[in-house]
Amino acid sequence: MKCPFCAHIEDKVVDSREGKDGLVIRRRRECLSCGRRFTSYERIDEIPFMVVKKDGTREPFDRNKVLGGLRKACEKRPVSPASLEQVADEVEQMLQEIPEREILTAKIGEKVTGRLRELDKVAYVRFASVYRQFEDVDQFMKVLNDLLEQRK
Repeated sequence: MKCPFCAHIEDKVVDSREGKDGLVIRRRRECLSCGRRFTSYERIDEIPFMVVKKDGTREPFDRNKVLGGLRKACEKRPVSPASLEQVADEVEQMLQEIPEREILTAKIGEKVTGRLRELDKVAYVRFASVYRQFEDVDQFMKVLNDLLEQRK
């Protein structure tokens, strides 16, 4: 680590602490040349997951996009924000468990629709109508009929 004061490259670590979230390590260092102290932070540099969209383009996974879709689907519904966060956590967990660094939006969408189906049927239908891009009323009615049959 280069000293920010004298640019000397040797130092000693005086103190190390884990950050509040457990994702960062804070290290207090002392330069062996000038004796001044400075702080460095270490965090894991993760390789981003890439999402392969329907048109074949790729973009980095964005948890906020998942949450945004969930919030829209659950607008004015009795679903807690904590439940939505949990669904987003489960999607991220799914990404961590796969060996590939790319995932199809279809897999993310299926995970989200499956969880919404358990949380709130109306939110499920809202999300599915956008995610699956229903082109006519018959496709929409098929999803509704499937839900009605499950209630029996």
